[in-house]
Amino acid sequence: MTTARDIMTGGAECASVGDTVQDAARKMRDLDVGALPICGDDNRLKGMITDRDIVLNCVAEGMDTSQVRVEEYAGDEVVTIGADDDIEEALSTMAKHGVRRLPVIDGHDLVGMISQADIAKHLPEEMAGRLVEAISEAPSTD
Repeated sequence: MTTARDIMTGGAECASVGDTVQDAARKMRDLDVGALPICGDDNRLKGMITDRDIVLNCVAEGMDTSQVRVEEYAGDEVVTIGADDDIEEALSTMAKHGVRRLPVIDGHDLVGMISQADIAKHLPEEMAGRLVEAISEAPSTD
């Protein structure tokens, strides 16, 4: 059985709930990523912020990215996958929720991220194709 841990990109860095959107954008640039998990003071996952969130919900609205905090993007529920869950579960979760990136947790600890690129690199073409098709049809949340 292939698990989320087997294909994830480890060492995911978080934006802190107190960081500004500008801080998060710089971190995304420096890490060359399109999304960051948002972690609270307790280091627990509180949400996700994406480059799309920043552009469409902050910049396009004329907000001051040096003042707006990422905690405003921490939702009520974060879609995640357990590190030891089967990769089919990860595929199903990504497709169901229309997300391109999925935080991987072990207990309450963030241990990595699974992206469409991880899926494409590690799984048969047919499985990756099903995911891309499902996400393309779902309303974009990231």
